[in-house]
Amino acid sequence: MKTNPGRFFEDYRLGETIRHATPRTVTTGDVALYTALYGPRFAVQSSDAFAQGIGYPKSPLDDLLTFHVVFGKTVPDISLNALANLGYAEGGFRRPVYPGETLSTVSEVIGLKESSNRQTGVVYVRSTGSDAEGETVLSYCRWVLVRKRDPEAAIAEEHVPSFAKVVDPADLAGALPPLDVSAYDLDLAGSPHRFSDYAVGEKIDHVDGMTVEEAEHQIATRLYQNTAKVHFDALSGKETRFGRRLIYGGHVISLARALSFNGLANAFALAGINAGRHVAPLFAGDTVYAWSEVLDTAETGRGDVGLLRLRTVATKNQPCAAHPGREGDGYHPSVILDLDYWAFMPK
Repeated sequence: MKTNPGRFFEDYRLGETIRHATPRTVTTGDVALYTALYGPRFAVQSSDAFAQGIGYPKSPLDDLLTFHVVFGKTVPDISLNALANLGYAEGGFRRPVYPGETLSTVSEVIGLKESSNRQTGVVYVRSTGSDAEGETVLSYCRWVLVRKRDPEAAIAEEHVPSFAKVVDPADLAGALPPLDVSAYDLDLAGSPHRFSDYAVGEKIDHVDGMTVEEAEHQIATRLYQNTAKVHFDALSGKETRFGRRLIYGGHVISLARALSFNGLANAFALAGINAGRHVAPLFAGDTVYAWSEVLDTAETGRGDVGLLRLRTVATKNQPCAAHPGREGDGYHPSVILDLDYWAFMPK
């Protein structure tokens, strides 16, 4: 058989390492298309002059563009036959990535758990993205609900891994070059608020909304070479319980991050992902809104930047002035994403 039908749950083995195909060289063209899709406005990623002024060699990629490219490599081997991407943990952005660098990904299977209905199972992986020299640029864990080819197939070994609730800030402090924050122009950055201006418990409604068009999420997923059937195949999508294609969950993360500029404009770089959950699906024609809560602050041992632990919640077709989120054992019906992460902010 020459074609790849994708792996099913019973095809995975604990501890196996998967080298994913198709290294990807990222270019300024990718940056321009990413900006066209989401409209992020963070100054460091938008302007070579701004980035160089504070100590970068040039403007780095948006951290989530790096994430999506690394993630996209894994899809043919991990989630081609997935029903849903369930969550994230222990993510770390290890260093900036610049246009012209080549990214590749390796994943380790760290957990397997068959569903009680024996039709599906959850696959847990730790994925690591590296540059052409083998230096790690990003690592993260995720877990995915994957179909079984044969419901009667026996599973050799099961294990559910445990994850740290919060990535240690000390493990993230070295992700950026030394920065001259005295040259950080708050007017050009778009906000007067620095690290010390944010307080634990503060909630920020990002106010703006962004409607997703069918073409946009299709272009975005192709940009990352994410081949998951649930995002592309409209014919097979009609046979699902939703009756249509799902928008890639990472698309929602990038929309929420772009919207968060209004209120968090100086949270210019992501440092780590503590936890993340795609609460509900998003479809073309829906409008995304977002709000954030400051969960914690942390010193980095550096004089230039501190870390904010942020929880960003995205909703569909529901403005966020009332901060919709958890309700009892579940969520407000509008919530589609609940993401807990660390972000760098100048002092």
